[in-house]
Amino acid sequence: MPRSREIRLAARPVGAPARTDFALATTTLPDTPPAGTLLVRNLWMSVDPYMRGRMDDAPSYMPPFELGAPLEGGAVGEVVASAVPQVPVGATVVHFAGWREYALVDADAATVVDTALAPASTYLGPLGTTGLTAYAALTRTAPVRAGDVVFVSAAAGAVGSVAGQVARALGASKVIGSAGGPQKTKKLLDTFGFDAALDYRQGGLAEQLAQAAPDGIDVYVDNVGGDHLQAAIGAIRREGRIALVGAISTYNDTTPAPGPDNLFQAAKQEASLRGMLVTSHLDLFPEWIRKAAGMLADGSLRTERTVVEGIERAPEALLGVLSGANTGKMLVRLAEGAE
Repeated sequence: MPRSREIRLAARPVGAPARTDFALATTTLPDTPPAGTLLVRNLWMSVDPYMRGRMDDAPSYMPPFELGAPLEGGAVGEVVASAVPQVPVGATVVHFAGWREYALVDADAATVVDTALAPASTYLGPLGTTGLTAYAALTRTAPVRAGDVVFVSAAAGAVGSVAGQVARALGASKVIGSAGGPQKTKKLLDTFGFDAALDYRQGGLAEQLAQAAPDGIDVYVDNVGGDHLQAAIGAIRREGRIALVGAISTYNDTTPAPGPDNLFQAAKQEASLRGMLVTSHLDLFPEWIRKAAGMLADGSLRTERTVVEGIERAPEALLGVLSGANTGKMLVRLAEGAE
């Protein structure tokens, strides 16, 4: 019977989470999974900004994590025992029972992935919901048209770094990204192919955006909220489109954050601000994986990842995502040597 370490929610944070809000526990799983299930040895798990909201006991588009129970999130692993003929032992599957070394997963909630097409970890990043978020945002929520000027916030992060490159592939004439600090802004230009990079830590974001896009922007992918959304509204052109993907600048707030005070500028420009949940666009997965796999193969999609080693350091990884410690996708490697 495999013993599995897992991370449980020990307390609900007030403001920024602390290491004491998490607990490491050990549990035992059956050697033989019940009918319809798989026993999976997790190789990699994902940590993502939305997980901060699930630590609160508050209604949202996903239920809150339960106190004393293991957290959840995307993971990819190897099937070590199967009670489902269609999924053999040795298959690699993506599922949502992360934050643990072994998982007992309903077969209907697992997807077999092709590690000959790309390494297993890629299915948590560019070939996973991260990449799909960028693609759906720019094809459905705030569709890019040929010649558009596109602005992406948190552009060195998992979604933002893909979004900038997708915008280029869709015909954008100029792609502008924001990030924190000179190393990340350099990465936007040198690795991810942005035309201009704004360092929000330098202040004057609206002025930086006006300099980079003196005639305004057509599309904005908002991963930050706050001053970034305000600056984008101030720069939006007629019939511009804004995809409201995330608002990481507000996730640790203990009181409601004030909204932009220039919303009427969007009305005057007949611009649209539309919320985006990736769970509403899962039908695009096959299309996106075909496109993204080709782009990865020909080098037109470049990605990076930040890797934390071991289940015991998973809370550290989440705290790092919330503080901007990652470039590209933040992943936790759960099995030595996993790729």
